[in-house]
Amino acid sequence: MPSKSSARLAALTVAAVCSVASTIVLTSPAHADGVRIHDIQGTTRVSPYAGQKVADVPGIVTGVRTYGSSKGFWFQDATPDDNPATSEGVFVFTSSAPKVAVGDSVTVSGTVSEYVPGGASTGNQSLTEITKPTVTVVSSGNAVPAPVVIDSKSVPSAYTAAGDTAASNSINALPLQPTKYALDHYESIEGMNVQVSDARVVTATDPYAELWVTVKPHQNATPRGGTVYGSYDSQNGGRLQIQSLGATADFPVVNVGDKLTGTTAGPLDFNQYGGYTLVANEIGTVKSGGLQRETTKKQSKNQLAVATYNVENLDPSDGTFAAHAAAIVNNLQSPDIVSLEEIQDNNGATDDGTVDASVTVNKLIDAIVAAGGPKYDWRSINPVNDQDGGEPGGNIRQVFLFNPQRVSFTDRAGGDSTTAVGVTKVHGKAQLTVSPGRIDPANAAWSASRKPLAGEFVFKGKTVFVIANHLISKGGDQPLTAQYQPVTRSSETQRHAQATAVNAFVNEILAAQKNADVITLGDMNDFEFSDTAKILEGDGELYSAIRSLPRNERYTYDYQGNQQVLDQILISPSIRKDCFEYDSVHINSEFNDQISDHDPQVLRFQP
Repeated sequence: MPSKSSARLAALTVAAVCSVASTIVLTSPAHADGVRIHDIQGTTRVSPYAGQKVADVPGIVTGVRTYGSSKGFWFQDATPDDNPATSEGVFVFTSSAPKVAVGDSVTVSGTVSEYVPGGASTGNQSLTEITKPTVTVVSSGNAVPAPVVIDSKSVPSAYTAAGDTAASNSINALPLQPTKYALDHYESIEGMNVQVSDARVVTATDPYAELWVTVKPHQNATPRGGTVYGSYDSQNGGRLQIQSLGATADFPVVNVGDKLTGTTAGPLDFNQYGGYTLVANEIGTVKSGGLQRETTKKQSKNQLAVATYNVENLDPSDGTFAAHAAAIVNNLQSPDIVSLEEIQDNNGATDDGTVDASVTVNKLIDAIVAAGGPKYDWRSINPVNDQDGGEPGGNIRQVFLFNPQRVSFTDRAGGDSTTAVGVTKVHGKAQLTVSPGRIDPANAAWSASRKPLAGEFVFKGKTVFVIANHLISKGGDQPLTAQYQPVTRSSETQRHAQATAVNAFVNEILAAQKNADVITLGDMNDFEFSDTAKILEGDGELYSAIRSLPRNERYTYDYQGNQQVLDQILISPSIRKDCFEYDSVHINSEFNDQISDHDPQVLRFQP
């Protein structure tokens, strides 16, 4: 995921970028009188009054939003019906700062709309709203309706129903079953005053003043306090995003495993960047879980240590070089080979044709030396300007660092941005035709994406082939809370083609030398259980070493409360059959002060 905005990219857009929203337009009668909020919300995701004008809808104001592009207020009927599928709260979009206060008894007239955060192309569900409102304050200082408790018992374990196949798998028109499905439960209380208590943090506070908690503390819990995403059918419905209706300066700064003790309460919103969100006007007290960054074991004299680390758009202007260097030296214990992803060119995002990255790389190498580490050497290939995706102008690429006191690089001239590396057989051993070299760079699979970097290394007389990857991101995939279920993961098409090309190249090496030591590593932008991983692994040509860890420890990234695998190290049979050690070193993804959104991985083995 892959860029400085990558913490939001799988959801599919950066928060700071203005997005286009859409509204579901339905043909319906022009006016409706005497309706209440539960009538407007109805028993499905789309209001039966969408497109209609409603008059004098009564309720109590429960929350006021005076900031951002969605100014307005929530109000709630103090006299609910007895149908658990119909929400008693709704958002009133005023466009400017509303002139109401929490506790006001109001009547609202306006048009019922179904607003799709981010626009229809995101696949998001819609948020029922009243727009173009006329608001009358009847009285002030009234008691706010008691919050609905969201907890382990109230949220069903099953995440969602499958969508209607006749409607492109949309769940919009399906009757809500709030006691059967988590998404239905949240929809049935959309817009209402809700609360969570003593909630454990499962995604740290991000730069946008957001965090995620779980109301199901035992749901796929990790040893360090998170929630692991282990399959497409374990979406973890206990996850809930928390934002604040107050000043963001007062928002808690927390790590995974911390708790918001006491009550966190406010209206339940739905937004583009995570779906159902508790927008808090009351936030619990932080209780630290004491999470510490991990340190891996030092490789032995006879072990080769190979690591992958996405350094998140590193360029010379960044202030993170010392921190990255300390992480490589201390937390990763100075691996012999490090595959770096997202090294930018010498002037970062300035789009002036610069592609060389020597300033960036050497600044990191110098910082590693200053941190007490080895004087690494390095190899890479400059991309064609603006052809490899990522931040425009940044020209991100993979780079090999290697410790020349422990390992040597086999240089074979001729590798450049457009020349494909091949495999030959010399004296019964596989050799690369160029080293370093890029795999099949003209293949359409690599359009607007990073091309894999292959290199030959020698450790104690043994050749090791290393392929550094950064496959295309999940940008464009539908979010887990989408109206289409199961969700469409459109980015997989290109990533599968990329995985196919990488696997074919590995097969070339193994065809030339069956027992060759081959390592394919990097930011694969996909899970260890995904079809991308299966294609990479092929018929046993490779094995994703993270699968050697217990299921609840398999993660390299934390997104929207789900700890998941994006970074992988895959190994050939000759490495797998011997003793190897694998570690996902958690130094970033669980922390609010992360220097990258990815955790590095380390493999140790004896060639």
